[in-house]
Amino acid sequence: MSDSDVVVRIGSRASSLARRQVSEWLAPISKQVPGVVFKREVILEGGDRDRVTPTLAEVAKTAGGSAFSSNQEAALVGGLVDVIVHSLKDLPTSVRPGTLLLTTPGPREDVRDVLCGSTLADLPEGARVGTGAPRRVAQLLALRPDLRVEPIRGNVPGRLARATRGPLDAVVLAAAGLHRLDLMPEVREVLDPLTFPPSPGQGALGIQVRANSQAARLLAGTGDLRVDVCVRAERALLAELHGGCSVPVGAWGRIGDDGLLHLSAAVTSLDGAQQVTAAGEGPVDDPEKLGACVAAELLSKGATGILDSIRRP
Repeated sequence: MSDSDVVVRIGSRASSLARRQVSEWLAPISKQVPGVVFKREVILEGGDRDRVTPTLAEVAKTAGGSAFSSNQEAALVGGLVDVIVHSLKDLPTSVRPGTLLLTTPGPREDVRDVLCGSTLADLPEGARVGTGAPRRVAQLLALRPDLRVEPIRGNVPGRLARATRGPLDAVVLAAAGLHRLDLMPEVREVLDPLTFPPSPGQGALGIQVRANSQAARLLAGTGDLRVDVCVRAERALLAELHGGCSVPVGAWGRIGDDGLLHLSAAVTSLDGAQQVTAAGEGPVDDPEKLGACVAAELLSKGATGILDSIRRP
């Protein structure tokens, strides 16, 4: 490091997965912005510290925001770090004032959810399946109402061990995390994203900076526009539904062979008894419009009642 080098401090969570995500982002970026020295800072979130509270929604309420991004955003605004590398699915659709999201980096990891421990068809009646995500709970019960879904939290290897060496018959995890941790051999079934749509932004990284900062200027030309339009459509849909990680909304955006942006989505009641789906396509230059249109279709089909019942105290 020389006296002329610019230092950019990167904040992220403490897990092995968070470290892998930072490394994944830095590999191309460090070549694109020579003369910059990147230093990593660990920031613990409410969801990392609190392993007792049963649901992420309750953790987020206690933290005053997101269970997995509030402290990092506060560190960014406070100038303790210059960049945050998020799992985009953990980041609320409204980012902290004074900050902005850069163009989403690519390539995007696998968007799909997976089952470890068993396939869905092989699970016996009443099998115990672990997941802490309301969306996954709802979608599982929509496919298999007989299952006993048990809340689990923690890092990916710890959750995986609950099915491979512990008391559960299976766990649902994101394929992206397993890819990044070289754990895909543990997967028994990859779930179809059309019938089991992932969380908006799943598999993508979210790069957050202070607006008008040196880091924002240095990194302004980075990112992947094709990945960006897909996640923008998904997040626009979620914003229209006033949803977050505690609401069972799944969405999957992708650019088809026809050059159009395609978006499919589902809203599912927590008991799996009700599910509404919608899909649409549109030009890649207006992903927010497509997200709003598909959200409107969901609402017209009855998603309002499902979401209101979930939000009701």
